[in-house]
Amino acid sequence: MKKRRERSLRARLLLWLIVPMTAFSLVAGGLTHANAQRTADLLQDAALLAAARVMAADVHWSGDTLVASVSPSTIQIVGTPEGDQVFYRVEIAGGPVIAGTSDFPPPRAAGSPGWYDARVSQTPIRAVSLVRPMYDAGRTLDVVVSVGRTQIARDAMIASLWKPQLAYILGSIAAAMVLVSLGLTLELRPLSRLAAGLAGRPTPGRVRIDTADVHAELQPLVAAFNACLDVIERQAMTQRRFIADAAHQIRTPLTLLGMQLQYARRQGRLEDVRETLLAMHHSNQAMVSLINQLLMLAQAEAADYSAFQGEAVDMSEVTARAVEKLALAARRKDIELVVSIEPPLIVTGSETLLSAALSNLIDNAIRYAPTGTQVTIDARQSDGTVTIQVLDQGTGIPEELRERVFEPFFRASGEEGSGLGLSIAKEIVRAHNGTMSLGTPPDGKGLRVQLALPAQGQAPQASIKEA
Repeated sequence: MKKRRERSLRARLLLWLIVPMTAFSLVAGGLTHANAQRTADLLQDAALLAAARVMAADVHWSGDTLVASVSPSTIQIVGTPEGDQVFYRVEIAGGPVIAGTSDFPPPRAAGSPGWYDARVSQTPIRAVSLVRPMYDAGRTLDVVVSVGRTQIARDAMIASLWKPQLAYILGSIAAAMVLVSLGLTLELRPLSRLAAGLAGRPTPGRVRIDTADVHAELQPLVAAFNACLDVIERQAMTQRRFIADAAHQIRTPLTLLGMQLQYARRQGRLEDVRETLLAMHHSNQAMVSLINQLLMLAQAEAADYSAFQGEAVDMSEVTARAVEKLALAARRKDIELVVSIEPPLIVTGSETLLSAALSNLIDNAIRYAPTGTQVTIDARQSDGTVTIQVLDQGTGIPEELRERVFEPFFRASGEEGSGLGLSIAKEIVRAHNGTMSLGTPPDGKGLRVQLALPAQGQAPQASIKEA
């Protein structure tokens, strides 16, 4: 298995700095070399032209013959301390050579003066040719003077001009890299202090990052991290409270079951044992129901709306099945179920969870409604929202307690129950990006529980509101 390489922010920032600076140094070095070469070429060409003009001035008539007297001082004009060889040639245009090197290449540049590159005995030279008209006795002859020189001094001048500039550029880049690396180390030190501070804090304590010394660019990240910590802390607190409440709720039926078991062991009459076993059976059913509700609540809390995408649920069928399942319980209390369903009521979600939520709401209404009253279930769709209302004619829930009834194990009255029904329904509706609210029916008596779910094809609602 390959070990994953750690990504260093400092190294990546330096890399992003090195790449453009390297490109800059290459471009700057190339431009500096080109400027140095151009300067050396200009100086060399100027020296060659000066020598050619002096040589052209030394050409004169001697009777009917042209004579070129090239003095050593003329050669010294283009001579160099580096020992460059100097070549020259004086000739009549289209005629014989008057003076100079016989193997000097003929001029190849157009115009006068004209510079060109050539070779003498395989040695590269830089040359210039200059044409001077000579007049005598009514005739005119053009004399071509060519002067060339090897390029040792020219190359040395390029190096003397280019290398210091290149060293200056590279030195500046190296100094900038050192300073930037030092600056990154100093500027990233607050992050190291933050990491050390977080690592050194005890786990049970409240861990938060202080944004006072954090750079402005990192403050949104730190704020988001602190917000995540707040969510995690709230969830952990809720989980701890839920576990404590669940343990307390399960302990009670277990204790009762243990006491009933001990009582049954002490009974000698079969009839007493049977009665005790029947009571134990009821205690066991209550505990199984409680555990099932706890599992349903945990499943609802862990549910994710994105996992339900694509699963179409017909809430009209879910409502009808929930009413059918609880019709017997309503009949036992002489409660009339009034049902109004206006399809289509198609939502996206989990049919199992939505059925459990609706069943809990209807079961609560039947449980708390007085004998001989009505429980109304109304399901309809409007403006892209499927709304289901469950109304009873009981005592209702005081407005100051309507927030707390959604807490697990909270009961607003002394009626028998686990106090998980509304909590389960709320979590299931939340998982489906729906809303749940409590209110008072239009006649002012009882309780109205309303859940609203986005119809299939509608955008999920942003948040859950509880009235």
